[in-house]
Amino acid sequence: MNYHNITKDDMLNGDGLRVVLWVAGCSHACPGCHNPETWDPKSGIEFDEAAKQELFCELEKDYISGITFSGGDPLYCGNRECVTKLAKEIKEKYPTKTIWLYSGYVYDQVKDLEIMNYIDVFVDGEFVQALLDPQLRWKGSSNQKVIDMNKTRMVGSIVLYVDNNYEKLEDCQTQSCSCGF
Repeated sequence: MNYHNITKDDMLNGDGLRVVLWVAGCSHACPGCHNPETWDPKSGIEFDEAAKQELFCELEKDYISGITFSGGDPLYCGNRECVTKLAKEIKEKYPTKTIWLYSGYVYDQVKDLEIMNYIDVFVDGEFVQALLDPQLRWKGSSNQKVIDMNKTRMVGSIVLYVDNNYEKLEDCQTQSCSCGF
């Protein structure tokens, strides 16, 4: 597996302060994608032991909430085995850290993959430029879903992820209330 970057202290690709692994390889080729340079699975650099140790060094920090896999597509056929192995190792070594994964595949296409057992939040679906909405949190277009995988596994059907603090602020902004926001 190749990757393009490891972003440290990221606040845009999941809840909390995160480390992000941007993998190479994507077959979706969504028009308007903000990372088309990551589509070629041979682009970037090889993910090796040094890159893994760089991720783990970041995950050791108590203020880092977890890791986000993005790209490219972490579930691109050439990435699945490596990303699954890495996610499993992270979940075992850092059980309190959350794992987010962005993919152009929808939940029903990948729900039975082993990696889904290690993911806390799954952002699914191809980016659709006509459905672009900059106001959306943690996704680019309205067709995408931000799925709480822990609750989804518990109930057996898709449960969307909710950030209670964000939702309360949103409620205040869209309703007449006297909470001071």
